[in-house]
Amino acid sequence: MDSFLVEPQWLEERLGDTEMVVIDCSWYIPEAGKSGHEEFVAAHIPGARFFDLDEASDPTSTYVNMLPSAGRFAETVSALGIDNHQMVVVYDSSYVSARIWWMFRLFGHDRVRILNGGWKRWLAEGRPIERGVPEPAPQTQFKATAPAGGVATWRDVAAAIETGDAVVVDARTRERFTGELPSGYPGVAGGHMPGAINIPWSTMLPQSGDFTFVEPATAEAIFRKAGVDIDKTIVSTCGSGVTAAVLVLQLARLGKINWTLYDGSWHEWGQRDDLPKQSL
Repeated sequence: MDSFLVEPQWLEERLGDTEMVVIDCSWYIPEAGKSGHEEFVAAHIPGARFFDLDEASDPTSTYVNMLPSAGRFAETVSALGIDNHQMVVVYDSSYVSARIWWMFRLFGHDRVRILNGGWKRWLAEGRPIERGVPEPAPQTQFKATAPAGGVATWRDVAAAIETGDAVVVDARTRERFTGELPSGYPGVAGGHMPGAINIPWSTMLPQSGDFTFVEPATAEAIFRKAGVDIDKTIVSTCGSGVTAAVLVLQLARLGKINWTLYDGSWHEWGQRDDLPKQSL
């Protein structure tokens, strides 16, 4: 079995398996003006439960999508009826699944996979759907362990820029990276960290064809063509720590462990007057 992804046929054959929980984590930046939960209610994979990224983030932070405490993550997951023995299959309608995959692994749950191609591929292949709000899941007691690494702070990014000991890779679209477009968050301008290399997340997860992740060999070629030495430590960043996870997923599929994800990403960096910024 793939350590990272599952295919739609595999999942459809196992719907209803009590040892597996399917979660829909669809989420959008404010600029999109859409609701992942409303889309979930309109249609979702049968038996799926809705994972609310906002609910599963730190409510005390001034920055969006910041990691919660282990306790808060455990409460969110327990409320979905997930325990530590079940396989979790994550899907969404765009690019969010990698972030949730990263969060589960960070909090100590390795039995997590992403539906390759997500909701778009599921629909395109004519697979079964369900509508409405599901019955509440039975409460469980999911136990989360505190992260032991893998998370970068602004200080780590600043050090990488100053020393060159790590490569900063930005997963946002080229236009947001260059500053041609705003960040997608009110009050946060576009632009990037000095020295960062731009690899848009969609090069790793194309939004055409069958919407699947590119194969590891292709991912490696994309990194290298952009000038990223994947044998060095890599700090992945984006707008708010979501699409950055697409890059670290691909690094993990390549067997790399020398990476971190900057949780605050541009939502933090772009608002701080004491941190250097560039635009093209």
